[in-house]
Amino acid sequence: MKMSARNRFKGTVVELRPGAVNAVVKVDIGGGNIMTSVVTLEAIEELGLAVGKEAHVIVKASEVMLGAD
Repeated sequence: MKMSARNRFKGTVVELRPGAVNAVVKVDIGGGNIMTSVVTLEAIEELGLAVGKEAHVIVKASEVMLGAD
């Protein structure tokens, strides 16, 4: 898979939490790190995502916001 995004992480799907249209997908990328994404239910079906399956987390953003108290 070739792409311009440089922030790529290979991991294992550890949780799928479906909603009405979208689902929360949690991927364990190792070292105690879990990345979370929200995708459409259609995307989950097309990608064949399921708990225990390998997935690639790709981050491509011009801005990432964080906040803390």
